[in-house]
Amino acid sequence: MEKNTIQMIRQDLKSKRDALLLAHEQLKKDSDDWNKCIIVLSLLTGLFESCKIKMGWDSDIVALVPVALSSIIASVSALIKFKKFPEQQEVILQAQSLLTHTLSNARNQDDLSHSLLKEYHESLEKLETSIYPDIRKKFLRQSHNNLISIMKQESKFFNLINKVNNGEVLENDDSLSSNSNERNPISIDSPIEDSL
Repeated sequence: MEKNTIQMIRQDLKSKRDALLLAHEQLKKDSDDWNKCIIVLSLLTGLFESCKIKMGWDSDIVALVPVALSSIIASVSALIKFKKFPEQQEVILQAQSLLTHTLSNARNQDDLSHSLLKEYHESLEKLETSIYPDIRKKFLRQSHNNLISIMKQESKFFNLINKVNNGEVLENDDSLSSNSNERNPISIDSPIEDSL
């Protein structure tokens, strides 16, 4: 879909930047999980070595266990290197930085200019080369759902503020409270200040 207004460009940049942030978050989680696996295996190897010395285990099978654990640790380390987590994270961060810069420029303009459109297209190019299409699709869907949910919540919030500013008594809305079991009416005598 062609984006031909400044508002559409802003929304598109926001959703694509959020998708990159979600992809980066998932990549970091995967990297952390693999690193935790190495830490646990290393600790188990050390524990086994200590037990072997303290208990006086000296059979051939017992001698092979630390070798096997060390081999597993080396295999996991090689797999982590093969997956190139740091490199992928760096590429995503660069794309996310460019999208954030372009979004900032779009927020500071009232009309869609040729230079902003060019910057927008460069940002899209960086996004499209930073992650594979199937991964991009997954995180764009998640990003779109998150943004729609945020917009719905903001709309409810501002509608409630308008009602309070007009002096209406409100029922506590579960979607806005931290404790959904509370159902107390809200009454505010003075309107909420605009500076809030």
